[in-house]
Amino acid sequence: MRYWFPYPLLSFALMLFWLLINQSLSPAQILLGAALGISHAWLMVNLRPAKTSMKKAWLIGRLIGRVAADVVRSNISVMGIILRSRNRPVTSGFVPIDITLQDENALALLACILTATPGTAWLEFDSQTRVLLLHVLDVENGSAWAELIKTRYEAPLKELFE
Repeated sequence: MRYWFPYPLLSFALMLFWLLINQSLSPAQILLGAALGISHAWLMVNLRPAKTSMKKAWLIGRLIGRVAADVVRSNISVMGIILRSRNRPVTSGFVPIDITLQDENALALLACILTATPGTAWLEFDSQTRVLLLHVLDVENGSAWAELIKTRYEAPLKELFE
């Protein structure tokens, strides 16, 4: 059975997503959603994603809350930067951060978190030196940004995945 459905939860999630997008529970849409879910799960087989197990799954709620609060705070901060940019020039810049995360899925989640937060953008990660290059819209102290990323996001992700 695993041969025909390599990622059953992914197939089911894709089918549900298809049904939500189309806002229909007609048999044709269910059948089409199931076909798309199964076929796209087969595409994942070729990518060979790494298997990950979460050590402390109860920390997910805390991390989601922290990210949501940071996104709201960052939106307000970016709005302030834009509104006062005529009076004070914006000092954007690049911040190199040493990352100790080893799990590829944890790194991907960190990339999603940092990119979703307004004012920051994940630019590059060198897997050899383990250095992340982050662009920050208003950087006054790069080491403070590096410490913030390491304590607020990297540490909980290490607890979750490693």
